[in-house]
Amino acid sequence: MPIVSKYSNERVEKIIKDLLDVLVNESATPDLALMCLGNTLTEIITNNVPKKEREAIVDNFTKALKQSIQNSK
Repeated sequence: MPIVSKYSNERVEKIIKDLLDVLVNESATPDLALMCLGNTLTEIITNNVPKKEREAIVDNFTKALKQSIQNSK
């Protein structure tokens, strides 16, 4: 069953493009890009997710990331 998002594909794709543009403009290597994105995720979760919900959010995100990587093989 496909996941239904409350965000439009256009908005999601624009934000992804903007993030990737910054990484390209900075000539970020894959390890630097992942470090920056990981630190950004930590900042978002720490500042915007209640403490009692953080572990579940991280678990769900990790699961979705793994599925996304597996599906792209």
